Amino acid sequence: MTTDPVATNLSPTTTKDYYTTLYQAALSIASSIEIEQVLQSIVKSITEAMDVKGSVLRLLDPDTNQLNVAASYGLSGEYLHKGPVDVVDSPIDRETLCDSPTYIADVRVDARFQYKDAARREGLISLQCVPLDVHGSSIGVLRVYTSEPRAFTDEDVKFLSILGSLAAQAIENARLYDAVKKS
Repeated sequence: MTTDPVATNLSPTTTKDYYTTLYQAALSIASSIEIEQVLQSIVKSITEAMDVKGSVLRLLDPDTNQLNVAASYGLSGEYLHKGPVDVVDSPIDRETLCDSPTYIADVRVDARFQYKDAARREGLISLQCVPLDVHGSSIGVLRVYTSEPRAFTDEDVKFLSILGSLAAQAIENARLYDAVKKS
C-alpha cells in the first residue's frame, strides 16, 4: 500500500519499534479505564514510533457529522481548533470512514484536504489516515502528519490500522462500561 513512489523519506522505523509500541499500547489499554489517558498514550506512541510531526484521533459525532478531537500529539492548539471537520466538507474523511486507509502526499495542495492554509502554517506536508472501526462501523479516524514529503509503507499503514483498531475497541469498551454504570 505504498502510495507515492516518488515521495522521499521512506519510513525509518523498524519492525521492532512497531512491535514494542503495539505491546505498550495493549498494556495501556488493559491497565486503565481512563479512556482519555489511553487515547493520549496511543497518539503519542504513534507519533514517536513512526517519527512523524503529529497525530490526531477524531471521533465522529453522528448528530452533527463532525469529527471531534479526542486525542492529539505534536500538533498546535491553533491547528487543532482551526475549524470544524465536517464529513460532508472533507473528502478524505468520507473516504476513510468508508473503511479505506487514505494517503495525501501534500496536504497543502491536495483538493481533498479541507484546511490547506492551516496546514501550511503548521508545517504539515504528508498525511496518512485510517478508520476507527468497531464491529464494521466507523466511529472516527486516526491521522498522522509529516513535516517532510513521505510515502507510507504497507508496514506503516498496517501498524497505524492496528493501533486504530485497538483505540476503537478501547473507546467501545469505555462506552459499554459507562452504559453499565448508568443502568
